[in-house]
Amino acid sequence: MSYQNTHILKLHYNISKKFNFKNPVVTVGAFDGVHLGHKKIASTLVEKAKEINGESVIISFFPHPRTVLNPNSKSIQLITSQKEKFFMLQNLGIDHLVILPFTNEFSQISYKQFVEDYICKLFKTHTLVIGYDHQFGKEREGNYEQLLVLSKELKFNVEQIPALDMQNIAVSSTKVREALNEGNVTLAKQYLGHEYFIVGKIIKGNRIGNTIGYPTANVNFDEKLKLLPANGVYAVLVKYKDQLLKGMLNVGIRPTIGESEKTIEVNIFDFSEEIYKKEICVFFVERMRDELKFSGLEELTQHLHKDKELCLKILR
Repeated sequence: MSYQNTHILKLHYNISKKFNFKNPVVTVGAFDGVHLGHKKIASTLVEKAKEINGESVIISFFPHPRTVLNPNSKSIQLITSQKEKFFMLQNLGIDHLVILPFTNEFSQISYKQFVEDYICKLFKTHTLVIGYDHQFGKEREGNYEQLLVLSKELKFNVEQIPALDMQNIAVSSTKVREALNEGNVTLAKQYLGHEYFIVGKIIKGNRIGNTIGYPTANVNFDEKLKLLPANGVYAVLVKYKDQLLKGMLNVGIRPTIGESEKTIEVNIFDFSEEIYKKEICVFFVERMRDELKFSGLEELTQHLHKDKELCLKILR
């Protein structure tokens, strides 16, 4: 994937205002992960907008619908935070991202009312693009056939991405989560079409890494439901400002020093700048090993030497 963004994506939270999108080509979805299936929809959106001299618009939700409909569930894991989703969609050339507030009241809106009030009246949609199996509205009762009927009545176009196109991609957010929970970031990349990544700020740690020649930066992120790959050591790329740096990262509890709280700490190679409270983006390239408990700092240091050698081979 590209690590530099030149396209400007406009973000809209205030839905009380009037929208004046030009011939808007619209799709609707949570877009968690922005995986290959999502990218197929997004590319179709951009292409259709160019054909009619229009603008591409994605309507998404916050909070994620699952967190509202299942507030007590402990199994909810988000692949992307709002900030990360914005980054990805900007990379795909989308013109507008509209975030609708998702509430229990909103979840009771029928598909017909949603189409009338939002798709037509609020956004004045020219063309609505959906996946072949897309369902929406209260209890997911709306489907393509019903949309076709409504589109004739309400005067907008509806296009469905063929099943073959989507099935060839054969990917879902569930598959991405399963791969990450196993620590298989290589498989996750195949599903996503890009390295799995996290965006976060650097917080203070115990600085033990400084004493053994491997200073680490502890990464903290705002999205508490963000899915972390399985505990272990990973080869990573770190984007800081306009730099793309190499490094290795540990996800886990650091058993050698007797910790129990899960942390993310990254050792950035050949980098000495003070980045406390600064934001970085970490791309997971490959999992190198499990998190291990060593006899002490000396054995840990020896193993880190080997880890770095392997990491540099991977990133080369």
